[in-house]
Amino acid sequence: MINAAGTVGYTSTTLKLILLANLLLFGTMNVFTYIEMSEAAAISNHNDTEATGDQILGDTRNWRLITRAEWRARPPTSSTNFTGPAPYVILHHSYQPGVCRTEDACKAAMRSMQNYHMDTHGWPDIGYSFAVGGDGNVYEGRGYEVVGAHAPNYNSRSIGLLLIGNFMDELPPAPMLQVAQDFIKYSLEGGHLRDDYILYGHRQVRNTECPGDALYALIKEWPHWQEHN
Repeated sequence: MINAAGTVGYTSTTLKLILLANLLLFGTMNVFTYIEMSEAAAISNHNDTEATGDQILGDTRNWRLITRAEWRARPPTSSTNFTGPAPYVILHHSYQPGVCRTEDACKAAMRSMQNYHMDTHGWPDIGYSFAVGGDGNVYEGRGYEVVGAHAPNYNSRSIGLLLIGNFMDELPPAPMLQVAQDFIKYSLEGGHLRDDYILYGHRQVRNTECPGDALYALIKEWPHWQEHN
């Protein structure tokens, strides 16, 4: 109603109704605001949980697995399927080429070895299953699913792991040794090796100096190494 001063006036009942309406209106808005804030916090917490889960469950390797496509491998002329998990790891050195210290150099070393194995030996592909470079990466050779050509009588029962370089007198660089051991563990955890796998140096299963005197002396201290019966 309009009072004597010409302004709008309200009865006490009307004021109570207005206050109640405001309370309901703004109270509801506050409820919605609270809900929105709670949902935002829940989403934020969910994202944080996912990130933590990714960190826990994700790939924490400090090396990369360089695929055949990445190092530009030639296609094999034939292959035989490998049935795992493998009971053996056979460790090799390349002698030549020497230690490669960059990714480009290691890719070139892989191509060089593949060409030698295919063109000189007449093999269908590079002989090794995998190789470790001095750049700290692992290079896919024939991989887990194809029988290698690196250790007669063991090719169909082993992963042939090459360390690129000549390790007769000197050890591989420390990071290279760590990656080799990490890769063996990675293969074990991935189900590609038996839990009771045996580690041999190449010379234990064939008359050769491979994997070099210095490296062979060291791997005797690695888990799962055994004397050859």
